[in-house]
Amino acid sequence: MDLRDYLRILRRNWILVIACTLTGLLLAGAASVLTKPTYTAETQLFVAIQSSGSVQELQLGNNFSQARVQSYIKTVQSPAVLQPAIDTLGLGMTAEELAENVKATSETSTVLINIAVSDASAVQAAAISQAVADSLIRVVDTLEKPRTGGNSPVSLSIIKPAKAPVAPSAPNTKLHLLLGLLAGLVVGVAAAIFRTTVDNRVRGEDDLRRITDVPVLGGITFDQDATKKPLLTQSAHQSPRAESFRQLRTNLQFANVAGHAKTVLVTSSLPGEGKSTTATNLAIALAQAGQTVCLIDADLRRPMVNEYLGLERNAGLTTVLVGAGDLNELLQPWGEDNLYVLTSGQIPPNPSELLGSDDMKQLIARLEQAFDTIVIDAPPLLPVTDAAVLSQHVGGVILVVGTQKLRHHDLQKSLNALDMVGSNLLGVVLNRLPSKGPDAYAYSYYSSDDKDQKSSSTESRAVSKKRSQKEPLSYEPPEQNDFDLTLQGSAPTASKGPHHYPGPRQ
Repeated sequence: MDLRDYLRILRRNWILVIACTLTGLLLAGAASVLTKPTYTAETQLFVAIQSSGSVQELQLGNNFSQARVQSYIKTVQSPAVLQPAIDTLGLGMTAEELAENVKATSETSTVLINIAVSDASAVQAAAISQAVADSLIRVVDTLEKPRTGGNSPVSLSIIKPAKAPVAPSAPNTKLHLLLGLLAGLVVGVAAAIFRTTVDNRVRGEDDLRRITDVPVLGGITFDQDATKKPLLTQSAHQSPRAESFRQLRTNLQFANVAGHAKTVLVTSSLPGEGKSTTATNLAIALAQAGQTVCLIDADLRRPMVNEYLGLERNAGLTTVLVGAGDLNELLQPWGEDNLYVLTSGQIPPNPSELLGSDDMKQLIARLEQAFDTIVIDAPPLLPVTDAAVLSQHVGGVILVVGTQKLRHHDLQKSLNALDMVGSNLLGVVLNRLPSKGPDAYAYSYYSSDDKDQKSSSTESRAVSKKRSQKEPLSYEPPEQNDFDLTLQGSAPTASKGPHHYPGPRQ
């Protein structure tokens, strides 16, 4: 991973990182509050040679003192020094216990000895430090005294008496808070990296690019209100959700620039990724752009289009395929634009066989002669083979990827399934994207007004160009006639008479 990957990980998991950092800070603060304060008092002694003479003799004496200082430091923690101090102060502890709180040090190339004593009481720490220093002076004087008699050649003097400290030496609250902050930050970053490594869900376009180079036709931002208001017509005209479907419509025209894919199949890898709402809203968006659109609910296992649009489901696609009804009577108009819907009909026991039959192939061919675009809502790819079978009869496939839900290996399986049957995958639609953050989908550089004008202008040119290149259809507005979609005819013909479709329903 490079620096950009790490930055993306941090942006995705910034809440986790901050939570761990604050937790480390809180634990460090709690530890500082709960830790009993300790006071440290120091006494400093000077080691001297009791002799006078030439400069050379003084130099030798100084070297002797420095050499002896290290021995005196070791002597400080011996029972010979500590026990007299305990007896003098009447401490209720042994010499070994006191030695844990006594520390003797010396600076390099000096004859100074520092004796530091830590205790829960500032006054007692100073008293013990002073008592240990006095005891060391007596012990050294005894040890260095010649056996033949006379005074000791070494003299220890206190040059800095012990004083009761004002502030405790431990705990160091500032240091603890800093260490807790750093430790929490490190743990948070490590947890974020581990979480990203273990979690192989597709979260955005960057994750998608690690699996495939298929074009991204659009991104749909997650909207909590979409569960209650799933349709494009139920959202504000300039809302991000409405703009995302308009951009999907425009990008689909560019992806199908050759015009070979009049029939577009919309599917997903798993249920619940939003394929049905995507197919329905794409059909509405295409109809709003002036195209004549037919929306087919080919999910013969869990049909949802009729529920979104409020249409009758009992008679529809399966009715036509088994020859129990006329297609002209089963196409239901919806809305104020040229959108017609063929619902699923009764759920059959053999959906795969029906969708892969020649009757289904002929039905699609007949509809392509009468409509500019046919949008088919198909079942998901992985649970059943319906979508893979049906994809062989259509011009192109759109794969809806539910971000935050679909895992990498499931997406790879879906791509392999489409590739195995030779499907024309036009692109991918990223659904349920966050509105902010590193995985948010950038809709356009332009402002809302510019976006509408640019989108309308682009779509109008694309539709005009497409209509000018294709053969004229014998299609007339539904207010005047019906579609006569015959099995043997090469093009639909208009039958005069009153219009039999039910009125538009929102």
